[in-house]
Amino acid sequence: MKKLIISFLLAAFVLPMQANEGMWFLMHIERLNYRDMQKMGLQLTPEEIYSINHASLKDAIVQFNRGCTAEIISDSGLVLTNHHCGYSSIAELSTAENDYLTNGFWAGNQGEELKPKKLSVRFFVRMDDVSKRILNLVNDTMTEAEREATINREIAKIEQENNEGGKFTVSVKSFYQGNEFYYFVYQDYNDVRLVGTPPASIGKFGGDTDNWEWPRHTGDFSLFRVYADKDGNPAEYSKDNVPLKPKYHLTTSIKGFEENDFAMIMGYPGRTNRWMPSGGIEQNVKYAYPAWVEASKTSMDVMKKYMDKDQQVKLDYASSYASTANYWKNRQGMIDALTQHKTAESKRKDEQAFQKWASKKENKKYADVMSVINNYYSKTNENSRHNNYIGLLLRTRMASIPYRLGNDINYYLQQNEAKQAEMKPKLDAEIDDFYEGLYLPLEKDVLAAQLKLYSTKAKDIAPMVAQAASANNKTEAGWKNYIDTAFKNSIFETKEKVQAFMAAPNAAILKDDPLFQLSTDLMTRYRYKSEEEKQLDNDFEHAYRLMVEGIRLQNPDGKYYPDANSTLRLTYGKVISLPEDKRNDANKNYYTTLKGTVAKYQPGDDEFDMPKKLIDLYEKKDFGQYADKDCYLPVNFLTDNDITGGNSGSPVLNGKGELIGLAFDGNIEAMAGDVIFDDQLQRTINVDIRYVLFLIDKYAGASHIIDELTLAK
Repeated sequence: MKKLIISFLLAAFVLPMQANEGMWFLMHIERLNYRDMQKMGLQLTPEEIYSINHASLKDAIVQFNRGCTAEIISDSGLVLTNHHCGYSSIAELSTAENDYLTNGFWAGNQGEELKPKKLSVRFFVRMDDVSKRILNLVNDTMTEAEREATINREIAKIEQENNEGGKFTVSVKSFYQGNEFYYFVYQDYNDVRLVGTPPASIGKFGGDTDNWEWPRHTGDFSLFRVYADKDGNPAEYSKDNVPLKPKYHLTTSIKGFEENDFAMIMGYPGRTNRWMPSGGIEQNVKYAYPAWVEASKTSMDVMKKYMDKDQQVKLDYASSYASTANYWKNRQGMIDALTQHKTAESKRKDEQAFQKWASKKENKKYADVMSVINNYYSKTNENSRHNNYIGLLLRTRMASIPYRLGNDINYYLQQNEAKQAEMKPKLDAEIDDFYEGLYLPLEKDVLAAQLKLYSTKAKDIAPMVAQAASANNKTEAGWKNYIDTAFKNSIFETKEKVQAFMAAPNAAILKDDPLFQLSTDLMTRYRYKSEEEKQLDNDFEHAYRLMVEGIRLQNPDGKYYPDANSTLRLTYGKVISLPEDKRNDANKNYYTTLKGTVAKYQPGDDEFDMPKKLIDLYEKKDFGQYADKDCYLPVNFLTDNDITGGNSGSPVLNGKGELIGLAFDGNIEAMAGDVIFDDQLQRTINVDIRYVLFLIDKYAGASHIIDELTLAK
């Protein structure tokens, strides 16, 4: 891990705005941000960015498969996102014989495009503020449970009122820790097909070593297409479906850009915690994140052992491994960054200033807020460690499948014959889904390793695990023997054994099944809350909400933005360098080139291998129209936009709203960005759109895709 050389400029409570800080609602752009954006180089009107009645930029930005962002880049529904966002779908479509993940894939025409089983995109239609409507129904005499129940009843009404008979998906979200509420209207399309992807040696070039690092040389993109019925409406997959004609698609710029040029990003950032108190930061650094890191590495080590031996296993577990590895490095980076910069200590000073304000007679409503919050964290530190160990354990498929599937089977057994006949096809499909791509030797070893870790590192563990740990002396061999015996005697060992059980189901056998009992024990412990814990949660939620309310009241003229929560946001900044880095051959340290990519080439290496054709194109300098004016082929570049997980695949747009790249990562120096934005260190790592087009055109020979695009030259 690199040493971080610049201190955080921390002032989280009053949130003084740097020009590039903030994840902003589109409906607030005109009031809060437009003048700043104009000064920095924006040439669009607010209406061209977000309009309810007319086509605008927001109509080209989609949430991709609920976890990433993508953009529509042609009038035939062509979708661009990151390679790592399409990774699971590409892996699903791959086999050892047709390994698209390793070798790449390019559909020669729309008839060759491939449909994954489950893949969707979500279009944002509109949003509105319903804070007054909801908050008028609650008061401070309610418990948090009563408050939540009241709010949820009203949310259900709002969602029903705005879904137009099921045409739209409506979601009401809480912001500022429950001090504001907005509803969001979406339209979902479920027929999304793979159009093209580079090989992993391009799309994942640098692997885990380069992840979160700069300089970077990754072609992190993939292409899909949205299909609809003949009238343009969402429809399940059908050969009769046609490419969607979108309301708006992005113009793609190959004109290039310079340092300090305006750059904005629109997307669906997943989660930030910029309002988190010092106690929460300290808890994560000392208790929660270390457990996450250790448990993640435990799973990764076992998975890799089996993935290296079998290509089909590698494909089946590629997405799971990549996701685990990404968070493993992220959490370790967070620990290092937050520790080195003493973020909790700095935030505690701001809390002391807030407490001084809250102690005034006129602010007595907020007088006890910080003491309640600090008490909560001091009493839940160990539980946060436990919950991360058991949470990662429950991500092991065979730790959770018996519980989930067993309860569905148990419910099925309680129904009458007619109801069972109605439920059976869905249950059969569920069984197929649970076991698809499951490799039993890997699953057993991961489960044994995670149980050993959990039983030795966590306190107050699940009773059945504690009993088993005592019986086998907590040794690796003991846990393997325990797991082997449990699987051998369980109906959940294989899909075939479950299907055989369903031919003559017996509730007593299910109840006594060892894997069902273990899985139920783990899930029950994970969800357990003592009465004291419930009261702590209640008091904390109330105090946290008051803290945020008080901070905003303390400085009513401040420009605030809510934490990210997978709703569409806009962030703006500029193309900008990091300090000079001798590892980067580029003239300025805000971009990288294909020359630097080739310099990293290591034949046969999992992370730094390269296709020969790409090397040949480099040696011939056959860059086509995609070379920079200075004759190099750009690969990645930096901006200082404020993003987080979920922004992967987001479009990077110039002042005209033209596509110049897509975001795919951040730099490890600013790994604490989910908690505090650092104006000096925060960087977004992006794929230059010229590199994307070069790979499509010159490398893949898929010029028909280029022909679809609207290019600005």
